[in-house]
Amino acid sequence: MIWDAWKKGFSAWEQATTQFATQVLANPGVMGPAGAMLTAALKTKVATDRVLEQCWSAIGLSTRRDQERTLHQLNQLQSRLFDLEEQLLARKGS
Repeated sequence: MIWDAWKKGFSAWEQATTQFATQVLANPGVMGPAGAMLTAALKTKVATDRVLEQCWSAIGLSTRRDQERTLHQLNQLQSRLFDLEEQLLARKGS
């Protein structure tokens, strides 16, 4: 009984909230500035990432790009080693 009352109350709250949010998000006066704010935040993040990458490089530490490049090369090397191992095992079996 309590559960049913709570469920009905929640459904009413959810419908009211959905209607309000739909009206607010459909308003260009809200979405325009919100979009501009998001764009500015993303530009700030990109600029910050560049500065941090330059700082890491300046003190001689590897950046994320350097680490990804190294990991890719290690994966290629591992693949070649596996291929060589398979070739050696195949020759032993012959």
